[in-house]
Amino acid sequence: MIMLQITSYWRQWTPKFAHYLPKLVLAIATLLFGFWLIKKTTKLLSKYFSKSGMDASLSKFLSSSLSTLFKILLLLSVAKMFGVETTSFVAILGGLSIGIGMALNGTIGHFASGVLLMIFKPFKVGDLVEIGGSHKGVVQAITAFNTELKTLDNKKIIVANSLVTGNTITNISGQETIGVEMTFGIAYSADIDLARKAILEVGEKCSHILGNPEQVVVVSALGDSAVSLSTRPFCKSEYYWDTFFFMQENVKKEFDRLGIEIPFPQLQIHKN
Repeated sequence: MIMLQITSYWRQWTPKFAHYLPKLVLAIATLLFGFWLIKKTTKLLSKYFSKSGMDASLSKFLSSSLSTLFKILLLLSVAKMFGVETTSFVAILGGLSIGIGMALNGTIGHFASGVLLMIFKPFKVGDLVEIGGSHKGVVQAITAFNTELKTLDNKKIIVANSLVTGNTITNISGQETIGVEMTFGIAYSADIDLARKAILEVGEKCSHILGNPEQVVVVSALGDSAVSLSTRPFCKSEYYWDTFFFMQENVKKEFDRLGIEIPFPQLQIHKN
């Protein structure tokens, strides 16, 4: 009796087994070769991203994302070998993607902006930047979602990446050399040539100011109570603030020594 049942099962399943065996072997071979190829491709892409100068965190993310995408496509292809209809799976994945995208709309926007910052590199860590005319500081980190700045008074500012890319970005120190723009006001009675000479001599004493381009001083405005003298000495980007503070302090001292008056608002009260 048992032998008859075994024989019956054997006759029933042998054709099915013989039908699916080549497909099973082909599927296993496809999976093994596919995973091997994906691994090799991911490594090559990762090396390419690294050689291209792409940010390390972005390189890892892109490699991982592409690897996951390739594996999903591979599994769908293998499932189709057995006659499994994959259209429904694709539709479900698409619906989930849309739902997740709508729920994380703002977050995805920050992340996409972070990717753009890492690819186009309008600034790098260590640059002094101004974002949107309101946030100024040295870039400490560029993460997937935020950009971190450290202000001159050691405050930490965290700006969402979408706000960074959506605003005007001024890279103050990213060009190796930078012009330090300053304006000094003198009284109308003061000698312009003497004041110009004083500013240039102070600039010569500053070790950070470069000789090329040569520092010049020009009359930039005739104000209500002062003649404005402007100068823009160039220095290495990292010495921007050192140069600025040196000039501000020592020009004032030199003006005082030479008797050059710096006008300031005064209020006079007359009694009747």
